[in-house]
Amino acid sequence: QVQLVESGGGLVQAGGSLRLSCAASGRTFSSYAMGWFRQAQGQEREFVTAVTANGGSTLYTPSVKGRFTISRDNAKNMVYLEMNSLRPEDTAVYFCATGRSPHYSDYSGFYDYWGQGTQVTVSS
Repeated sequence: QVQLVESGGGLVQAGGSLRLSCAASGRTFSSYAMGWFRQAQGQEREFVTAVTANGGSTLYTPSVKGRFTISRDNAKNMVYLEMNSLRPEDTAVYFCATGRSPHYSDYSGFYDYWGQGTQVTVSS
């Protein structure tokens, strides 16, 4: 079993920044891709970003590219999401997830373990 715990969410004004963290345990962390998804109120869960097992490649959904940065520290079993220039439409619960292989995917079914989520609210 894999356990994932997100933290760092909160309330921020439009244009501000937040840094989310995800702590992983129960699997060889450095062997698997990691991703971030988000789900707004009344909406379906959507892909945000992902990083390969070795941190060599990243993938972003177009709406966050240039504003968000995913990174990982395999020595600490941690993955991070730095969010800058936040917009009200970024408001959602953000989830960390572990992939099924070293490479990434934007498909939710590729990820087999999920954290509990952390709320991000961006005010106008």
